[in-house]
Amino acid sequence: MTLQELRYVVALADTGHFGRAAEACFVSQSTLSTQIRKLEDYLGLALFDRSLKTATLTPAGREIVDSARRIIEETNRIHELSQQIKDPMVRSVHLGIIPTLGPYYLPHVLPPLHEHFPKLRLFLREEMTPHVLAHLTEGKLDAGLLALPLPFDDPAMEIAPLFCEPFFAAVPAGHALAAAKEVHIDELVRAGLLLLEEGHCLRNQALEACRLEGLDNEEIRATSLETLRQMVGMGLGVTLIPALAGMQSHDIGTRVALRPLVAPGASRIIGLVWRRRSPLAHTMESLAKFLKELLPPGTLAVE
Repeated sequence: MTLQELRYVVALADTGHFGRAAEACFVSQSTLSTQIRKLEDYLGLALFDRSLKTATLTPAGREIVDSARRIIEETNRIHELSQQIKDPMVRSVHLGIIPTLGPYYLPHVLPPLHEHFPKLRLFLREEMTPHVLAHLTEGKLDAGLLALPLPFDDPAMEIAPLFCEPFFAAVPAGHALAAAKEVHIDELVRAGLLLLEEGHCLRNQALEACRLEGLDNEEIRATSLETLRQMVGMGLGVTLIPALAGMQSHDIGTRVALRPLVAPGASRIIGLVWRRRSPLAHTMESLAKFLKELLPPGTLAVE
């Protein structure tokens, strides 16, 4: 029994088709079929039911494939650990980031990150928090830049807070609140608070900051932070904008006025999240340390 045979079995289990499994493994169909049959002979068990249109796992096959997945995962982990010992920052990292942070935070950190770690390759994926966490759990992402706290406690995840990002009141430039030096949260609610659609963590953070369970007669929900800002500029209402997004909005000062909130105000903590048992744990620790020291303008340090 070899590791390669286990990889063939897992590929066939995932695709249900000998041809597609062979393509995924970069071998001929006959080679894959022969090696899987060889493994079945060695085990004395049929792993697949070949009488159906698709290659379907037998009950014994399901158990063995589950074990094979764990063996392959641990083998990959051993390989990653050996590479990490040599240099934890010479690798590729698949990083998820929430849409309300990515366009405003990444321009600040990517140039110095590339300069400091030139052999670190980042593959970025912009997704909402539930999708980032799901892909982290599935191993499709190595880490995520998310707003804290997470929607649920997960002991399998390591969390490193990076910085605190204050919220600002965003109001139409001609609105009465634009003349104020500071805006109270309650004034925003009375002025017609606009929010992002369900699924965005910023929506929940805004509701929490305003001490609301939801909004009555909420007819308009924005699909993105930029859409939300444009709605404010058109005079459709007011909202809360994270500091980094506010600093990079082109029409701030012309169509939209940003005002600080009356103390204690509102803010969110941004953190780096990764799997505790990830073979890239040392890489993530170094990355978190670097990002924490690279404090974006308009944000606050965290312990």
